[in-house]
Amino acid sequence: MNAQVTALARRSYSGPHTARTAVLSGLGSWVPPHVVDNDEIAERLSTTPDWIQTRTGIRQRRVIDPGMSTSDLAVQAGQRALKSANVESVDFVILATTTPDRPCPATAPDVASRLGVGGAAAFDLNAVCTGFVYGLATGAGLIAGGIADRVLVIGADTFSTIVHPLCPTSAAIFGDGAGAVVLRAGEAHELGAIGAFDLGSDGDGAELIMVPAGGSRQRGTRIAADERDTYFTMAGKKVFLRAITHMAKSAEAVLDRAGMRLQDVDKFVYHQANARILHGVADRLGQPRSKFVRNIDMVGNTAAASVPIALATANENRELLVGQRVLLGAFGGGLTWGSTVLRWPDIDAL
Repeated sequence: MNAQVTALARRSYSGPHTARTAVLSGLGSWVPPHVVDNDEIAERLSTTPDWIQTRTGIRQRRVIDPGMSTSDLAVQAGQRALKSANVESVDFVILATTTPDRPCPATAPDVASRLGVGGAAAFDLNAVCTGFVYGLATGAGLIAGGIADRVLVIGADTFSTIVHPLCPTSAAIFGDGAGAVVLRAGEAHELGAIGAFDLGSDGDGAELIMVPAGGSRQRGTRIAADERDTYFTMAGKKVFLRAITHMAKSAEAVLDRAGMRLQDVDKFVYHQANARILHGVADRLGQPRSKFVRNIDMVGNTAAASVPIALATANENRELLVGQRVLLGAFGGGLTWGSTVLRWPDIDAL
């Protein structure tokens, strides 16, 4: 392949040809109690609360208090998901996060231990805001392959620890939170069975969403990092356009793999990045905006936690009804994107 050609990795997965399927059986979420509203952000950024809400759709977000970390949120959400599923043990714990407690070791083993499932295999997964969907695919593959009977997939992030408080493109958008699901082995005809996947990446866009310093590339220079480079950066306009394009294309791809049509989908539950992005995806797909679950106004963009928190909120508000056909999708740094489909189960989210 010509080295000048853009390296675009895109794969569609429908899972191994087996009757063994991952079924969503538990759901939980948790956000910190500390509320930061638009008045506080607007004063900090010298703008207005109305401007923030108009541009992002966000009215408030939750942030951790001093002394808290990503693992604390993950444990809270994980406990609720395990209780929802009425199980005390799992075979794997997958933690999707961009903000681990420390670079090494992974945060997932600590979370598993604190959840009382310390014998389970546990690892972190970083696909930024697409992390939870990637985690679902990984968990579903472990179950379909007979490697696991139950998997706990957690999305947890504390972006308040990596976003500069005065950053005009990020400070108003991100919040902290965690959401989790329990997957169990089942059959494809069951409600909650996870269907086809579409996953993709484009590393040529890596610099559009990144934290420049702290990794081996910066440390390998033996040059001390500028403080600004230790914070999250995002090229807002370019990300906006790519997010809409890739999430819409991924939705079409996964529906094709599942033998479904857009009009078959009852609800779309997407990563809550920005209200205008959600509207853009709806319009690109030619679907009513009312079919798109939205809770970004109350929690902001919670990165890898976004999709499971939205699922829990929508389930609690009865926006998701038993038997409805639901499409999940996300877009994040990497660049990464992904989608999957399922029929909504009879489940209590905690």
